[in-house]
Amino acid sequence: MSSRTRRALIAGAFAVALGTLAPYAATAATPPGHSVKITVMASSDIHGNALNWDYFKNAEYDDSAHNDVGLAKVSTLVNQIRADRGAGRTLLFDSGDTIQGTPLDYYYAKVEPITETGRTHPMAKAMNAIGYDAVTLGNHEFNYGLPLLATWIKQMKAPVLGANAVSAKTGLPAYLPFIIKTMNVKGEKPVKVGVLGLTNPGVAIWDKANVEGKLKFLDLVATAKKWVPVIRALGADVVLVTAHAGDNGMSSYGSELPVENASAMVAEQVPGVDAVLFGHAHNDVPQRFVTNKVTGEQVLLTEPGRWGQRLSVVDFTLAKERGKWKVTGKSSATLNTNTAAEDPRIVRLMKEQHDATVGYVNQVVAQSKEQLSAAESPYKDTPILDYIHKVQTDLVTRALAGTPDADLPVLSIAAPFSRTAVFPAGPVSVRDMAGLYVYDNTLLAVRLTGAQLKDYLEYSAKYFNQLAPGAPVDLAGLTNAAGTPDYNYDQLSGVTYDLDISEPVGQRVKSLSYQGSPVTPDQRFVVAINNYRQSGGGGFPHVATAPVVYNAQVEIRQALIEYATATGVIDPATFADPNWRLTRAGVPVF
Repeated sequence: MSSRTRRALIAGAFAVALGTLAPYAATAATPPGHSVKITVMASSDIHGNALNWDYFKNAEYDDSAHNDVGLAKVSTLVNQIRADRGAGRTLLFDSGDTIQGTPLDYYYAKVEPITETGRTHPMAKAMNAIGYDAVTLGNHEFNYGLPLLATWIKQMKAPVLGANAVSAKTGLPAYLPFIIKTMNVKGEKPVKVGVLGLTNPGVAIWDKANVEGKLKFLDLVATAKKWVPVIRALGADVVLVTAHAGDNGMSSYGSELPVENASAMVAEQVPGVDAVLFGHAHNDVPQRFVTNKVTGEQVLLTEPGRWGQRLSVVDFTLAKERGKWKVTGKSSATLNTNTAAEDPRIVRLMKEQHDATVGYVNQVVAQSKEQLSAAESPYKDTPILDYIHKVQTDLVTRALAGTPDADLPVLSIAAPFSRTAVFPAGPVSVRDMAGLYVYDNTLLAVRLTGAQLKDYLEYSAKYFNQLAPGAPVDLAGLTNAAGTPDYNYDQLSGVTYDLDISEPVGQRVKSLSYQGSPVTPDQRFVVAINNYRQSGGGGFPHVATAPVVYNAQVEIRQALIEYATATGVIDPATFADPNWRLTRAGVPVF
């Protein structure tokens, strides 16, 4: 966005807000106790889900909780709320992470990029049709670079907000900070709703290659303290913050940047905010109240899960006090989109681009020299899991070039997510890749010591039931000890080791070595790991507090697809490395 355009947008926001002040003096007083109700709806973390479709399974989306996904479902709920409440008394916002996450997004960023074709991005097309009033930038909006982001913003009819994303050169807002929407309530003084958009400071790390030297990402609380008084001064009766930040006050990147998940902090520390509509954490938060430490007022927070599985609906009651509207009541809930049919208008609108994406995911991306199966991956070192290790190791190694950690050995962690995954001999499709890596994890890398690595492996090895030397091996009873799922058994590449399952838990890791030499307790390693594990999923030791040295928020599944596409051939001779085995008293189990 040029500085001239940015200044024009900001000036426009002020002009629109100021332009709505004039009618107030002429409005007759309303009898005491009179009130009106307005409704605000919010989605977040749509991540490219336009329709209720699982591109990796080539079928309608379904999960164990029978959630549905997609803007077509959201649209039906929005239409229902508008009909119930009155369209003039409703607003619709989104809290970010819109243009990355599914093959639909990927296709129009990389395969047929909208920056080259001039086509309208499917998410812009759908959101425009639904009639969003404003959309806030998420961190994933920056994944495909600033030119694609700028093109999408230009295609959006709704303003795209990001008050704390500023020019690295001038310090001025790089995107529109806020808007003020005027709701013309029949027979009443208009209600003005101010909306401040805040994005995530982690963009500076996660998309460093795209934003370094161009954008800075400021503290959410400090930014809100700057803009909320401005919005109030311009006459806003209700002030909302749409924040792409979770509400736990923590950061995945330590203290080097402003707090990542600062939504509740904004509610607690910034006077004048009525509600925070947040995202980023992918949680279903129907309603949470936080007490503002300055005013003592209750601030409402809500988060509508992810992917269009939920829609937040916030109801405000406003009463006249001294001729001005004041919020006197507020409540919220999240609606499950599995209760709604897809809006046929959105389905029709998406058909062409959806069909193109379906064709893409069924495309062959590489030829496999032989069939590779994951069936034995829970108890044997298999080439198909080594393929994941290869991709993760290469990505992290390249990313660390030129950094202080570049000379450290890079190891990789992966779990046997699927026992049914197969790369067939011959053509391998995008969907085959997705069958191997079934979760939407992103890749990080942390720094661990040799002692920490051993602790980690000992914890992982509790997955196996203890089996005495010489006892029959029953595969059905070998794994999943104490109910440990397959996805919580991690295997490590880059080092060699044995797991002696005749030993009790905590004493099973034997012969842990790197390049033929025993790993020493103080030896340092970089370990590629997924975000679920690094954030504490599974309770593995050390990784949640270990220094993060890489976090570009690259989706591991997409990385596998891109690696296969680039190489064209899947040859286990180039990546298979049987570096671990199960033993009993030093004798291999298999």
